[in-house]
Amino acid sequence: MCDLQFIRVGSLILHKTDKTVRFILNTLREKGFSAYIVGGAVRDILLQRVPDDVDVLTCASIQEIESVFLGQNIKRVGKTFPICLVNGVEISSGRALFDVSTFPESDLAKRDFTINAMAYDPMAKKVIDPFNGRKDLEDGVIRFTQDPEKRIGEDPVRMVRACRFMAMIQGSFDASSLKGIIACKDLLDSAAAKERISHEIMKAMDLEKPSLFFRALKTTGLLSKIFPSLDQCHDLDGGPHHGETVFEHCMLVGDALPKGFPILRLAGFLHDAGKFDAAKIEAGKLTFIGHEMQTQGVIRDLTTLRFALKDISYITSLIQVHMRPLTDESTPRAVRRLLCTLEQYNLDYRDFMRMRIADKKGNLLKRPYTLSEIRVRLKKIFDELAEQSGFRMSHLEITGDDIMRILGIASGPQVGRIKQLLFEKVLDDPGLNNYKELKKICRCLKIKK
Repeated sequence: MCDLQFIRVGSLILHKTDKTVRFILNTLREKGFSAYIVGGAVRDILLQRVPDDVDVLTCASIQEIESVFLGQNIKRVGKTFPICLVNGVEISSGRALFDVSTFPESDLAKRDFTINAMAYDPMAKKVIDPFNGRKDLEDGVIRFTQDPEKRIGEDPVRMVRACRFMAMIQGSFDASSLKGIIACKDLLDSAAAKERISHEIMKAMDLEKPSLFFRALKTTGLLSKIFPSLDQCHDLDGGPHHGETVFEHCMLVGDALPKGFPILRLAGFLHDAGKFDAAKIEAGKLTFIGHEMQTQGVIRDLTTLRFALKDISYITSLIQVHMRPLTDESTPRAVRRLLCTLEQYNLDYRDFMRMRIADKKGNLLKRPYTLSEIRVRLKKIFDELAEQSGFRMSHLEITGDDIMRILGIASGPQVGRIKQLLFEKVLDDPGLNNYKELKKICRCLKIKK
C-alpha cells in the first residue's frame, strides 16, 4: 500500500491505513456492515513490519460488496474462497454462517494459523485474537487454528505454508501441528496444486534464512514430496573436501546468495543435488566426479512443480557451470573459455561469480573468498570482456560457406564441428581470427583426414 504510517497504541504498533483502505472500511460501515483489517497485515504489524498489502474482512456477502462499491474498480477472484478486489484491495466475506455475535470470530476460525487468525478494528483500535495468535507470535510458534488435520484437509498447501511461516518467524511447530502435517503429508501428492507449492517456495526465497524452510520441510517429511533430489542428500557425506554433509552445504550456499535473486538462490539450494547420483568410492575415498552434470533429478522436481521452462533452464545451467574454475592464476585463455561457456549457457558472469562466492562460503573446510580475491577474479573477467567485447562464433572471420569451399565438403554437421574447432582455437589465440590463418587451419584439418 502507499503512504503507510504507524501509530503506537500501548506496546503495539498498529497500522494507520491509507486513503484507499480507509475509504473501503468507512463505506462498508456506513452501509451497516462490520469491517476489519485481517490476517497477514495484523501479523506483520505485530512483528513491527510494514505489511506488503492490507486485506479487509466484512460480514457483507460477495454480492453485497459488489453492490456497495458499484462504480469502483471491482474484480471477483478465487474459487474456494471468493474475494473481491476493490481498487486493488482484497475484501473477503465471512467464510462461515454467522450472526452479529460470532463475527469476525466465525471467519477467523476458518483461517490457517493462529498468527494469521487475528483482526484489527481501526475504529475501536482493538485487535481481535480468539486463538491467542499474538502469544504464538511472541513465542515463535506455528499452530493451526483448532484441528490441524481439518485445516490441512481444507487446503493441503497449508502444510508448505506452515514451513514457510516457521522459517519467517524463525520459530517452531507446536506438537499437534507437527503431528498433523506428518500424518497428512501424502495429501501433497494428490490434493495440492503444484503451482501453488512452487509459489510458496519462491516466497521462501525472500526470507532471511530460506534454509529454515527446507529444514522444516525435512522435519515434516514434505521435502521428499517436493524435492526428492535434495532430500536424498540429507545424510550424504560431503567427502574429503568438505566439513559438512551435502545437504548442509546446499543450505549454507543458498543462504549465502542474495535474497533479491530468488531463482539464483533456489539454484544455490539445489546446486549439489546431483552428488547423490555421482557418488563413488575410488581409492578408498568418496568422490562426486561429474556431479554437476547429474541434473536429471532437479529437472524432474522442478518440472513436477510446474516451474517455467526458462527458470528450469537457468537453474540447470548454473548447476552445470558452477564447477568451472576461475582462480588468481587463470590465464587469459582460460578466462576466455569460461566466458565462452557462460555465453553458450546464456548465463551472466555476475551470477556465476555469485554462485562461486557462495559455494566457497558454504564449505566448512575452506575459508571464504576475501574481497581482494574477488576483485582479482573480476578483473580477469573485465579484462577479457574489454579485449574480446563478448566474442561469439559469429565473429569468426570465416563462414560455413568458406569452410565448404576450402575443404570441398557438403553442408552438414561436419561443417559445424569444424567451425566450433576454429572458434576454440581463436579463443586460445585471438590473433588467429583472420581469414588467412583460419583457411590455413582448415587445410591442415583436411591433410589430417
